[in-house]
Formats: sequence, structure tokens, C-alpha cells
Amino acid sequence: MNGDCFLDTNILLYSISDAPDERAKRERAIALLRTGRCALSAQVIQEFYWQATRPTKSGPLAHEEALALVQSFMRFRFQDTTAALIIAALDIKPRYRLSYWDAAIVAAAQALGCGTLYSEDMAHGMSIGATRVVNPFL
Repeated sequence: MNGDCFLDTNILLYSISDAPDERAKRERAIALLRTGRCALSAQVIQEFYWQATRPTKSGPLAHEEALALVQSFMRFRFQDTTAALIIAALDIKPRYRLSYWDAAIVAAAQALGCGTLYSEDMAHGMSIGATRVVNPFL
């Protein structure tokens, strides 16, 4: 595993939040993105776009704004959804009692050799193989 980190969708969403009560999380998310040593997956980008533009969201982004952000996120190392990734996620899911979607994020981080997976949604400190889950907001 290398020193790169993998970012879960919630990190990207906090980086664009304008909610006053999420200011500290926004600053931390932006700091993680600025390291340049991040990795993402197709799933994370798709979830980001959906969550950022959904009509029921308070202050949804316009398609053009979200597209520009997605394009800027493409500067990071990127994991496509492949057959091998799906099989790896299905192996991880029952062993670590994760949802399929969280297991797919873990599998993507592992496929890219990321030792740290930043996520607010998974158990802080959990090790899954050589990847450790870290909640950057604690």
C-alpha cells in the first residue's frame, strides 16, 4: 500500500457545503483534496453528482456546476467499476458486514493501493486488509 488516500463521497460533498454548521468539515474536506494524493472511483463520482444535484437537496448544484466539479475531480487517481472490483466487493461485504456500496468503495481503495480510506460513514479505525478507515472529522 502507498501513502495515497481514498475519499468517500461524503468528503466531496462536504467540500462544497455552504451550511454554517458544516464549516469545519468543509475546511477539512478541502484540505484533503488539496493534498493531491487522493484517489476516487466511478461510484464515488456518480454518487457525488447525484447527491449534489438532486432536486430535494437544499441548494442543489446546477448540472453545469456539478459537471465542472466532476471534471476537476478527474485529476485524481481513479478506479473504474470492473468485474474484478464487483467480485472483490462481494467478498468484502459479508466478511466485514458492510453494505455492498461501502464494500465497493473499500474494494476500489484497495485496487488503487490506498492505505487510508477517509469516510464519515464507516467505522473509524476499522482495518480491512491493508486499508484503514479514518473519519477525518473526529
